[in-house]
Amino acid sequence: MDRAAGFGHARAIGARSAGAEGKGRWTVPESVYKVIEIIGTSSESWERAAAVAVERAAQTLRDLRIAEVVEQDVVIEDGKIRSYRTKLKLSFKYEG
Repeated sequence: MDRAAGFGHARAIGARSAGAEGKGRWTVPESVYKVIEIIGTSSESWERAAAVAVERAAQTLRDLRIAEVVEQDVVIEDGKIRSYRTKLKLSFKYEG
């Protein structure tokens, strides 16, 4: 199970071993993930703010894995919502 990239949401990424010694066992490739926080903004919605953040991060980061929403807020001006902000934890495979 790969929990590092899933922030607690387990998912199977390995394959069952075929040999006699590994019969019935899962093999999981060893990986390291970096987690960063980013904030996206949108005048439309929190969902669009999250999409903006992920799309922008994808322009400079490779192998994005999981984005977890950790906070949402709004900017208010003159009693009206002017923008939606979504803070994400974003994981990607660490290659350094």
